[in-house]
Amino acid sequence: MNGIDVAFWVFAVAAVWSGYRVFRTDSMVRASFLLLASFLNVGAILVLLLAEYLGTALLFMMTVEMVVMALFMVMFMMNPAGLNPMNMVHQPRFAAAAGAAAAIGVWAVAAFAELPDEPLRSAEGTIRALGIELLGGSMLVFESAGVTLLATMVCAVILSSARGRSGDGTGGSVAPPLEPGGDHRPDDDLVDDAGSGHHHGHGHGAHG
Repeated sequence: MNGIDVAFWVFAVAAVWSGYRVFRTDSMVRASFLLLASFLNVGAILVLLLAEYLGTALLFMMTVEMVVMALFMVMFMMNPAGLNPMNMVHQPRFAAAAGAAAAIGVWAVAAFAELPDEPLRSAEGTIRALGIELLGGSMLVFESAGVTLLATMVCAVILSSARGRSGDGTGGSVAPPLEPGGDHRPDDDLVDDAGSGHHHGHGHGAHG
């Protein structure tokens, strides 16, 4: 066993473990970054398998995608930071059965399928064609997508800030319960930037 084999098993175990932790955490933000960690390890495995382009593309694409998803979770989820318990698993029995069936199927293909064993041809023509495609007719598409993703991340940060375009993010709000289905937290748990507490009623029509 050489260094590449050791690196492969390290990345493989890290990818599986971080993927497992996605369903064990109680925060959508933590789940997003754990999923990102799993994808990064898979990308590293692709690089080890000499699929440098696919591995690098996976690293860049998943990093941007998971960061954008985490920002949107902060904007729209009731429990983005995992401060309160939250069940991240839906239909656990069906999900466990489907996962086990998929794992057995992948293992069976890897163990019993007769994979082709042919020397790799020279990749010079493929690399040149890919470069022409990326820097030719598809350049506008890639550049437009990049600018759009950047604008999305900037807007998500602005909208999720405490003082966004609609005013104070805590104004008129009610703190979430500490336990699922429990009562709302005391009103003095909500504090503005100056350190003074907001006073809200517990009803749906309460205002700050």
